[in-house]
Amino acid sequence: MINTKIYKAVYGLAEQLMEADRKGNKGEFDSLYAQLQAICTENENTNKDHPEQWETLADFTEDLEEALKGYEKALAKAEKINSKDHLSSIAFSMAKLHVDLGQTDAAIRKLEEAKASANKIEDKELKAEIDELLEGLLGS
Repeated sequence: MINTKIYKAVYGLAEQLMEADRKGNKGEFDSLYAQLQAICTENENTNKDHPEQWETLADFTEDLEEALKGYEKALAKAEKINSKDHLSSIAFSMAKLHVDLGQTDAAIRKLEEAKASANKIEDKELKAEIDELLEGLLGS
């Protein structure tokens, strides 16, 4: 379970990051991103470390290769606590990045991982998105 204070800070920053991006305010976005990154770094390898903060950081990482590295870190932390919800959502996000990078085989592998983890979760929408993207890639 993610620490409530960290959860509120991470999601508050995520909302502000989306708004800064919507406005095209790069300076504000970069400042907010640095704050989110600091939260992740400050809590890394402590009892407050959680995959959700790393997944959120990766969600807002503009460089796709760097975002994949962030998701890898989040995935390792989700595996450590065996969080099926996080395992499936992180693998799905990674698959979408692999698609954007033209790495179809890697995307399929991540989608298969996401699908396996998603068998144990309740999020029907995520399950449907995983299946849809996987079918689209396998059919192409």
